[in-house]
Amino acid sequence: MRRWAEFVLRHRRLVVLFWLAVVIIGAALAGKVSSRMTIDFSLPGQPGTEAAQKIKALVGNGGDTNPYVVTVTLPAGTPITGHEAEVARTFDAIPARVPNLRVVDEANTHDKAFRTKDDRTAYALVFWRFNPSPSAELLTKPIRAAAEAAKPAGATVGVTGEDALAVGGDNSGGPGVLGETLLGAVGALAVLAFVFGSFLALLPLIVAAASILGTFILLLPITYLTDVSFIVQFLVALVGLGVAIDYSLLFVTRWREERDHGRENHEAVVVAMQTAGSAIVFSGVTVAIGLLALVVLPVPFMRSMGYGGALIPLASVLTTLSLTPAILGGIGPRVDWPKIRHENRASRAWSRWARLMVRRRWVAALLALAALGVLVGVLTGIKIGQASSGSLASSGPAYEALHTLERGGENTGILTPIEVLTTTDRAPDVAQRLRGVDGVARVLVPTGPGSNRDGKTVVIAVPKGETVNSKSVDVVRRVKDATKGLPGVLGVTGLGAAQIDFLSAVYGNFPLMLGLIALLTYVLLVRAFRSLLLPLKAVLLNVLSLAATLGLMVLFWQDGHGSDTIFGIQATGAVTFWIPMMVFAFLFGLSMDYEVFILSRVREEYDAIRDTDAAVVEGIARTGRLVTCAALILFLAFAALASGPGTDIKTLATGLGIGILLDATIVRSVLVPSLVSLFGRWNWYLPAGVARVLRVPESHALEPTVARRPVEPVG
Repeated sequence: MRRWAEFVLRHRRLVVLFWLAVVIIGAALAGKVSSRMTIDFSLPGQPGTEAAQKIKALVGNGGDTNPYVVTVTLPAGTPITGHEAEVARTFDAIPARVPNLRVVDEANTHDKAFRTKDDRTAYALVFWRFNPSPSAELLTKPIRAAAEAAKPAGATVGVTGEDALAVGGDNSGGPGVLGETLLGAVGALAVLAFVFGSFLALLPLIVAAASILGTFILLLPITYLTDVSFIVQFLVALVGLGVAIDYSLLFVTRWREERDHGRENHEAVVVAMQTAGSAIVFSGVTVAIGLLALVVLPVPFMRSMGYGGALIPLASVLTTLSLTPAILGGIGPRVDWPKIRHENRASRAWSRWARLMVRRRWVAALLALAALGVLVGVLTGIKIGQASSGSLASSGPAYEALHTLERGGENTGILTPIEVLTTTDRAPDVAQRLRGVDGVARVLVPTGPGSNRDGKTVVIAVPKGETVNSKSVDVVRRVKDATKGLPGVLGVTGLGAAQIDFLSAVYGNFPLMLGLIALLTYVLLVRAFRSLLLPLKAVLLNVLSLAATLGLMVLFWQDGHGSDTIFGIQATGAVTFWIPMMVFAFLFGLSMDYEVFILSRVREEYDAIRDTDAAVVEGIARTGRLVTCAALILFLAFAALASGPGTDIKTLATGLGIGILLDATIVRSVLVPSLVSLFGRWNWYLPAGVARVLRVPESHALEPTVARRPVEPVG
């Protein structure tokens, strides 16, 4: 690391010019990168996806989308009975005016179930073809316009459905990626101004800007090799902002500490690179490992988040360890003004806190573990799936249309019908079998070319309730069981089938992903901490912290204890299927950042004084404020992300934000110091054989001793 620091300092002008070029090129390419991203949650090779592809190939739509539900409500005193032809013409006008649509209604099924009990409202299911472009707009407006143009005199037209409810009937909302990034940057600047008390507060933001734009440059070739999820752009902007600032904050803080201890500027940069720089490298690699583990999942959009997400910490490390020392080596002392805060002594407040944790280590550890245990207990009630219709909207045209149907006796199962592809000659038999399945409200066999082509028919089974989560998809499993091996059945698909496939493909592979992350992280941290026990503790605490975070998400979103108050969103009834895995992948690495920051300094202090308790006190005193502020910066970045449109983005952002705060407080500020103090000299145990394999100098491969030497400042 010293040679690298010397290289950067010798060529600091070239380094700054390089990153200036990166910023200019990245700004020019960012829009193109975003436009090449896709919205695609398909699961290639899974039964539901294969059935959906067959249906789309046959009729050109449906299969992997929830249908729109179009309603026609006649004026008061005018029943549907006697006006069926006028209503049918309204629904027929929709596919005639809007391409790639398939309408299933009373006219082509001869089923009067398509009208409410008061005989005033008729409805149709409108299946559509999914457009993976992030810029694609929903078809709510053109469908409504087509129906309005052909509706009976005095009738009211409504358009609802899962997708229409999710956006309140339009595609607006949220400040966008740039706006969210600026919001996060403003919050970060306030924290940095408090930390540094000088114009140095601007430096981490400059580093973050270069890192984010550099990441977009690295993403561009990946978008040509594979589809990249649109979610990656949010993660690059907001997570990239927080991570780059955190790394730069660590580096600059150590540089200031060395300067306050009397080192001249050049040597202070070199020492910061040798100490903080090493911690940043290990931290960045750990975050990247957590995200790269997503590539083992057989799900393209999550793999893309693994590829794209792993670039974030790597770009942050590269930027921090080149641009930051280049600037500090040149104008660092001049911009560190008026320097209200100094780093020549450890924080008194954090010193007192660390002594308390060491002195009351048993109590602190047990209380923290108990609190986390309660949240882990809540996690056992998690439902994996999608938000229920009741949480998607509480007003707007889509909400009103659904409310009209519910008042008329309809259940929300019409929002998530099950599509069964059969041969046309066997369709009546298949429908009869489906009618006997528990949980199926009715079965529809449409006539006409919209649902019948090339000797095949798409039969619709309407469940008695929405099939949106892991607890409500049992009816889909029963449908799949009932049709398994049935002559003529070619596949079963729909939202519920996709949920089952995702649970199997992703969560079925979760042990493999967890084992891969844990093993790689453990080996890396054994080398970093020169210990067998500390890495094991770090991995186990990370898993415990993440489980507790998911428990908080269950309380906040699934059960609605907070979502309604803060966001005006009712209990979702489930946690969106892909979010727990994403929260796990990101937080495993991000929270490990703080572990590396703290224990690297504790290790450094222990090497100097050979006293575990004193090393814990000094390490926490030196890093406590740093870790807290770093966590706060990331939290503000995620808060900015939560301002974006859509319940899913808000759920992901709050999960990451809550997890960061939980980890920085209960885990890193309480459990880490108390447990390290409890383990005593066993923290530093590393057999000589392991040390040789990992190329750790033998002087650091310490054997444990039973005795623990008390420390005056603590005891």
